[in-house]
Amino acid sequence: MNSTRPTPRTPRSASRTGGTDGPAADRIRWIRLSSVGLPLRTPVSDAKVLTGRQRPMTEVALLFAEIATEDGHEGVGFSYSKRAGGPGQFAHARELAPDLIGEDPSDIGRLWTKLVWSGASVGRSGLATQAVAAFDTALWDLKARRAGLPLAKLLGAHRDSVRCYNTSGGFLHTPVGELLENASASLEDGVGGIKIKVGHPDRKEDLRRLTAVREHLGDEVPVMADANQQWDRPTALRMGRAMEEFGLVWLEEPLDAYDASGHAALAATLDTPVATGEMLVSVAEHRELIRASAADVLQPDAPRIGGITQFLKLAGLAELEHLQLAPHFAMEIHLHLAAAYPHEPWVEHFDWLQPLFEERPSISGGRMHVPDRPGLGITLSEQARAWTREEYETGGRP
Repeated sequence: MNSTRPTPRTPRSASRTGGTDGPAADRIRWIRLSSVGLPLRTPVSDAKVLTGRQRPMTEVALLFAEIATEDGHEGVGFSYSKRAGGPGQFAHARELAPDLIGEDPSDIGRLWTKLVWSGASVGRSGLATQAVAAFDTALWDLKARRAGLPLAKLLGAHRDSVRCYNTSGGFLHTPVGELLENASASLEDGVGGIKIKVGHPDRKEDLRRLTAVREHLGDEVPVMADANQQWDRPTALRMGRAMEEFGLVWLEEPLDAYDASGHAALAATLDTPVATGEMLVSVAEHRELIRASAADVLQPDAPRIGGITQFLKLAGLAELEHLQLAPHFAMEIHLHLAAAYPHEPWVEHFDWLQPLFEERPSISGGRMHVPDRPGLGITLSEQARAWTREEYETGGRP
């Protein structure tokens, strides 16, 4: 593990004496970045593995940003990558971090733009903005902690809990018997819905698994199906029609993530709502989905599109079109963002990241409850520190 401690920068004099930033503005004094490898208990496979496009997933790479100010306020945020990309996010964030020292942490929108333009030569989406997302989330966490409010309350919550569904028990590598056991266990733990993966080479196997799930759970339990972009248009239409009988809450990513017109045609044809968006890496890409009426349910991922600042922009666009919202993964962040969305949303429950935090989400009655702790309500665990592969610090800790 490599830890670097550069000489602290001296904040601008305006930070304590007034000027354009206002009297006695607080300043960012210290930042720590951590590259964390989270091992998965079992290699995970979905349709992308069965089609040979990806290898089974064995870990999640996390980029954590911890920020502290001169006045002693702190915040933590994270981004992530599955399979490749984690070291690249860390390297990019390491280059950007010194640009935040001495800045007012309240100026989150301006700082997002500053960081993005610092690395604009490698693009303003994708890995570059995913690195920025860790800083952006930490700044929002800091702002809410300083206000003494959960982030959802700071943003303007519409509800204190959000419908939640489980995905981590329904991957394609899971035998049917175990899949049913996992579904029952999730419901017993208070989760409200069950999502299973589809996309087997033998499409009849998908229908057999869905039939088993529906017979096991009954007609009243919300069930979703996720094809992970692995069908072509004719297959998606045939499978979508065949799945109508299961009363799915949605059919997720039946086509390539960038096939907006194909998703739009399916959404116009099927009774089952079409969901997509998790693989897109900018607000602009999601805007194309919205323009094309390609999704009944939009599934943005805050770390993937650049953080909370960008997610809020996208949520505004989605609200204007009266779209359902079901943010992808990272429930520790998305719970708060979903609670602040006007139309009743869903949050995806994964237990993968729980060892990284001291706290656990409160789930009951099919809903995940917004914590009453300030900010995101998370604290990095000793296990997260133990899984840290590389660290970088800049500035001087208060």
